[in-house]
Formats: sequence, structure tokens, C-alpha cells
Amino acid sequence: MVRGKTQMKRIENTTSRQVTFSKRRKGLLKKASELSVLCDAEVALIVFSPRGKLSEYASARMVEILERYKRHVKDSQDSTNTLEDQDAQQSKHEEQRIMKKIEQLETSKRKFLGEGLGTCSIQELQILERQLDRSIGIIRAKKMSLYRRHIEQLKEKGRTLVAENNLLREKLRIEQQHISYVANATAPSVETSEVVDVETALSISLPDIRNYTYFLQQ
Repeated sequence: MVRGKTQMKRIENTTSRQVTFSKRRKGLLKKASELSVLCDAEVALIVFSPRGKLSEYASARMVEILERYKRHVKDSQDSTNTLEDQDAQQSKHEEQRIMKKIEQLETSKRKFLGEGLGTCSIQELQILERQLDRSIGIIRAKKMSLYRRHIEQLKEKGRTLVAENNLLREKLRIEQQHISYVANATAPSVETSEVVDVETALSISLPDIRNYTYFLQQ
């Protein structure tokens, strides 16, 4: 029958806990002995029971193994402290180098602004002058580049405005032609529009007496 997996937590029952401690302690001491024999290793094992009873195993003298352990721990701590000291020293040197670099840059900046030149030699002033000339040349070249770019942008904008103006002129010309065509098509013809005005008048008067006498004689 396969045993179930033991849950790794404190055994609450005192009797079961004591039995388990006794069995596991024997197995642990056996494993330590096997490790020492099979691998030629120095093994020291110390176990205190819940009641304070000591159980131990050592492949050599326990004191010698413990002394070796103490020396190893001390050497490890010294090595760690040495590495920390080296890191701190390196960080300090890096900080000093950066601060010196910043100070040099600040000094160069003041000299470029014309300050603190009293202690400069002729050679240093000549070097400073050449640096300023190079800087001025770079600034002028950058300025001319910006000017040319701005001029090209203005030219391109001018060409765009001219094209838009020509397009508007063409649209205006087409509209004017269309208006003229519509006006000519809807205007009345001169031949059909001429109307002969006839003046009529109504007059009332007595009939001619001669015509009346002639009518009676008939």
C-alpha cells in the first residue's frame, strides 16, 4: 500500500511528533554518515530535540570542523567587506573625476564669456581664440542653413499662392463666359420685338346730308 504524501507542517500530537523526530533523526544521521563515506566530505551535524537533547555526528573532530567553519565565515565576510570597500573606493574615484570634469567645463565656460582671463597665457588665449572662431563659424553656418530653409519655405508658399491665384482666375473666366452665354441666349430678337403701333381714333358726328337726300330719292 502506497503511503500518502506527508504534509509539511507541525505535528500537533505530542506522541506522534516525538516518534517522527526519532525516526527522522536516525535517518538524517545515517545520511550524513553515508555522505561523508561516499564523497570523502567533512560533515558535521548538530540536532537539538524539542526537549533540548543534543544529537550530533562528525566525520572528523567536531571542534576542528567548527573552527574551519568559523574561519570560512570570517574569510567570506572579509572578502565581502573588501569588495564593498573596493566598490566604495571606485565610486569615490568616479565621483571625483566627474566633479573635476564639471569644474573644467565651468572654467572653460567662464573663459568663453570673457571672464577669468587674467591668468591665461598668450598660448592659452590663442587656443581660446581659435576655439571661438570655430564656434562662430559653426553658428554662422547653422544660421545660414536656417535662412536658406526659411527662404525655400517662403518660395514654396509663393508658388502655391500663384497656383491658387491662377486657378481662381481660370474659374472667374469660365464663370464670366457662362454668364455672357446665358445673357445672349435669353435676350429677345430685334425683328420679333418690333411692334407697329397703329393709332386709332373714334369720332361721332352727323351724317352727310347729301348722302341722305340721295338715299331718299332712290
